[in-house]
Amino acid sequence: MTGQFDGKSAIITGAAGGIGRASAIAFSREGAGVVVADLDLEGCEQTVAMIKAEGGNAVAIKTDVSNSSDVQAMVKKAVDEFGSLSYAHNNAGIEGAVGMTADYDENEWDRVLRINLKSVFLCIKYEILEMLKAGGGAIVNTSSIAGLVGYMTMPAYAASKHGIVGLTKTAALEYAGRGIRINAICPGGIQTPMVDRMSATQDKEEFEAMIKAMHPIGRIGQPEEIADVAVFLCSDKASFVTGHALAADGGFVAK
Repeated sequence: MTGQFDGKSAIITGAAGGIGRASAIAFSREGAGVVVADLDLEGCEQTVAMIKAEGGNAVAIKTDVSNSSDVQAMVKKAVDEFGSLSYAHNNAGIEGAVGMTADYDENEWDRVLRINLKSVFLCIKYEILEMLKAGGGAIVNTSSIAGLVGYMTMPAYAASKHGIVGLTKTAALEYAGRGIRINAICPGGIQTPMVDRMSATQDKEEFEAMIKAMHPIGRIGQPEEIADVAVFLCSDKASFVTGHALAADGGFVAK
């Protein structure tokens, strides 16, 4: 299997399913050796099996991305397996509980910010250090449309996703002159386990109709569509793009 990332390596977090799995497969199809990271090791191994079935090269590692030691081990795994680190898609995250801001549980706030935002800080911290040794690289962080606009009843999620955009822009400025590009993707409604969990709490048909109506394009997005954006942002085709938060949202934030 050869492609534009032939001989390179990539870390994909949250890769046991959804966008992360699609991204891991997409990077592999472009020739990258892929570290498939998630708390769900069984899901990681399934992703690796899918990649290997296509002739790709990937390894799984159980990773709590909010834990510094785990993140360092994940980055070390990439270097040990593939010699260096070229790309990363920091995608892991949760939606958290739903609730109005004044009623929101403080412990839940801390949990969402730890898993969604602290994790991205830890990932880029250690990824950047390895990319500097290699002479450069590219990082993509998964934010959300809720990182660009307010999102009622999801204060912790929106705060964490706004934080990812700010962190992305800051790090991009710091390392732009040292060969590392850092961007964010802001997906709209995507057919992922997260959306499935949210739809399970209400009438599924009504929920899906509501999600479709939110997007001027008139449908729910697919994980592969976000994976393709991640590949583009890491590729030489995006060589002049850094510090950008790209809305892949079917027109949601254009309204």
